[in-house]
Amino acid sequence: MEFITPYIIPVLQIIWIDLLLSGDNAVVIAMACRALPPHQRRIGMILGAGTAIGLRIVFAIFITYLLGVPLLKVVGGALLLWIGVKLALGEEDAGHEVESSENLWRAVRTIAIADAVMSLDNVVAIAAAAGGNIWLFIFGLLLSIPLIIFGSTLLSTLIDRFPIIIWGGAALLGWIAGEMIVSDPFVMNWLKGINPGWIITSAASDGHGGTTMITKPTGWIFYGAALVGGAVVLAIAGFIKSREPKEA
Repeated sequence: MEFITPYIIPVLQIIWIDLLLSGDNAVVIAMACRALPPHQRRIGMILGAGTAIGLRIVFAIFITYLLGVPLLKVVGGALLLWIGVKLALGEEDAGHEVESSENLWRAVRTIAIADAVMSLDNVVAIAAAAGGNIWLFIFGLLLSIPLIIFGSTLLSTLIDRFPIIIWGGAALLGWIAGEMIVSDPFVMNWLKGINPGWIITSAASDGHGGTTMITKPTGWIFYGAALVGGAVVLAIAGFIKSREPKEA
């Protein structure tokens, strides 16, 4: 029992993080696979979940380097905004002349790009909860597989019944994009140069009994950027959608 006790809290933290963060991946997978034939939808979801896990493993290897690259999150956030608009417009639905096999790989490609953006923050959260323990980290990655597949399956069923959910998912991707952009090191340095009070530094556990300093924007800037990101996706997608009948 003494051997198990130290791992109870980290395991519970990892489970909670997976429950929260796997939802992002599930939304993307469900939206990208919604136009696939029923017999291919499950294949697309499994490939999408596998892609998400594979990318998390790759990022785990290079995480220290990647987090220090200026403008990486800005580029990733911009990509996520584009994906959010594309999925809201139903690009995967367009072109019925496209063969179903090509549609499958288009969906997987969309999932891979979005996962490449979102997995970076997911890995950071799981790694922090694991506290440097490789087995806890692997547990977190493996646990996210059924959560992503189950979540995307449930969302796909709901999207079929309530298509409005698609716009909610697009707004979520825009929200995440805004969070990523404003938390990029380059953007935070720029904000700090304008007003040092906009950036706060706090101490957090490093998982080894010590502390590490974390720098992030103040709450109103962080959530304000997220809100703007969601609004931008909805505004662009809504504008394009409104012009489609006129162009037709």
